[in-house]
Amino acid sequence: MGNSHFPTAELGPLCSKIGSGATPRGGDKVYLDRGEVALIRSQNVHNDGFSREGLVYIAEEHAEQLSNVTVESEDVLLNITGDSVARCCQVDPGVLPARVNQHVAIIRPNPEELHPRFLRYFLVSPAMQSEMLAWSHAGATRKALTKGMIESFNVPKPDPTIQGRIAHILGTLDDKIELNRRMNRTLEKMAAAIFKSWFIDFDPVHAKADGRDTGLPAEIADLFPDSFQDSSLGPIPKGWKARPLPEAIDINPKRTLAKGALAPFLEMSNMPTRGPSPDAWRLREMGSGMKFVNGDTLVARITPCLENGKTAFVDFLADGEVGWGSTEYIVLRPLGDIPPVFAYLLARTSDFRNFAIQQMTGSSGRQRVAADSLTKYQIVGPEIDSPIFRAFGQIVTPLFRRIIAASRQSRNLSKMRDTLLPKLMNGELDVPSVATVTQEAK
Repeated sequence: MGNSHFPTAELGPLCSKIGSGATPRGGDKVYLDRGEVALIRSQNVHNDGFSREGLVYIAEEHAEQLSNVTVESEDVLLNITGDSVARCCQVDPGVLPARVNQHVAIIRPNPEELHPRFLRYFLVSPAMQSEMLAWSHAGATRKALTKGMIESFNVPKPDPTIQGRIAHILGTLDDKIELNRRMNRTLEKMAAAIFKSWFIDFDPVHAKADGRDTGLPAEIADLFPDSFQDSSLGPIPKGWKARPLPEAIDINPKRTLAKGALAPFLEMSNMPTRGPSPDAWRLREMGSGMKFVNGDTLVARITPCLENGKTAFVDFLADGEVGWGSTEYIVLRPLGDIPPVFAYLLARTSDFRNFAIQQMTGSSGRQRVAADSLTKYQIVGPEIDSPIFRAFGQIVTPLFRRIIAASRQSRNLSKMRDTLLPKLMNGELDVPSVATVTQEAK
């Protein structure tokens, strides 16, 4: 990596370990949902941090076979094969004890020579990512980084104190982003729990029918019936209806955006699998695609995006602005007094997703849900202008406002981090002054 103002050195001599693991004997048949030792695979290693999604475990007997790739706290993990090659993060200490498989390399720098977090930020810098990707393609049919390649990486090596300060600056921004992410998960779980309690489990109605306290303020509890009636879906609250989805939620509502108009475009790759807010979008001339406005819910209708949970609550447009995206989106917007977030929370339920998956048609690998097939999905609730929906909105909408605000802050912090990272890594910026700016930005 050229143009560094810092002295540089080869990575190999600065590390006590560089090496990858293997698949335990027995392959995925020995993987456990819970267990004694985590097995870290390439899907757990991302440039924006360690992901526990898809994390598997192995028994101690299989972990013993991989004792030479025991992961230690602060180890840097690097994907070395396949489409995720060059992705890099530090291990989440909460998953230890752990091993890695053959697609992930452990890089353990000597801390007196190279700060582990500094190394991780160097490896995810744009210049180094490009260099690793170029190396991984060189002379091979399958993308791969070898141990020899990793050992020969030319890394900046400022004074260890400077390394620590740079790692702290960038880490402070990442820590705040992660804190926001965790807070948002908690807020969404709270909203989802209320949705499930009111409109799926009918907890307030059961409580009133049994003569128990609903746990709700009296003015809200009084809105719920105190008995049930039969329906095509089984017992439902008295006076409520089991109705087709379009009677409560507009499917692909009409939005106007002129052909060729420059407007925010949300790519399928940026659709979130967890949480409501996409991390990125871009301006693009309107072509062929689905149009949406703030408050709409987007659901991916094509395999494997639907199965993977790609769903978004549109929150990133200016007032009155229309955005657009893939033709493979279904757009949902509640009717009447049903709050917009109702559609998002419904779309995140396993019942809705499983129903949609069952409606998929088409050739293998290109299956999709026809929007009109969702008209067969039934939801249970009061009239769409019911005060119950207004009360629900008054409770959950503020939670989503906090999620949206935190997501916006995280996007700004990410932009700051991505701007600072290459400049800090090559010594262009004065570290003390940058530290002051980042503290103020928080």
